[in-house]
Amino acid sequence: MRPMKLNEYRQKRNFAATPEPQGGGSVEKKGKGSLIYAVQKHMATHLHYDLRLEWGGVLLSWAVPKGPSLDPAVKRLAMQTEDHPVEYADFEGVIPPGQYGAGTVMLWDRGTWEPESPDVDASLKAGEIKFTIYGKKLQGSWVLVRSHGLGGGKNPLRSAWLLIKHQDQYASTKDVEQDEPRSVASHRLLAEIARDGGGDVEKASLGDPASKGAPATSVKSGPGRSRRRKGIS
Repeated sequence: MRPMKLNEYRQKRNFAATPEPQGGGSVEKKGKGSLIYAVQKHMATHLHYDLRLEWGGVLLSWAVPKGPSLDPAVKRLAMQTEDHPVEYADFEGVIPPGQYGAGTVMLWDRGTWEPESPDVDASLKAGEIKFTIYGKKLQGSWVLVRSHGLGGGKNPLRSAWLLIKHQDQYASTKDVEQDEPRSVASHRLLAEIARDGGGDVEKASLGDPASKGAPATSVKSGPGRSRRRKGIS
């Protein structure tokens, strides 16, 4: 267990204002394997996908700006962020304005994972983590490789990694973010999660493919005002 690892996470958040979990509990294991895996689609300042892998009593976390790719030829930037509590793997909703990470969060994928090497701490230190995902949208063999030439500096929690799909039966050129845009927990789009949680529907809708049943083209953006929804190609 690494409870001290949640200090940064907790210091950034006001739990009287945000619905995010503070940590200290547990979650039910689901599916093959014993370690939790999750990806959250997060429309904050910019749209990104948060990859989370349970280890040492917390969720190791990386922000993937363009989301995971099923194509082994595509290397996706993944910026390591602070560890999150394991309960975060169930979180979906709206982080209020003024709070860290304010915006709409979707539980985009969830399942379990297995490291290729049992010593994940050593793999983290070495800068290469090979693992297998058993998710609803992502499956098969993957690798995270630290990229010393990108971002981060001397802060290990700001280091840049590359997320790469290995060549196996689950590899594909399919655009999984566009083809499967809905929550695995509620089957909602980002805009629907924002609507139900009192969030910014217009901003959230920018993360939904226009061809996948996005909400109305006009939404309220303030008293007496409305703006046209921009399409996403």
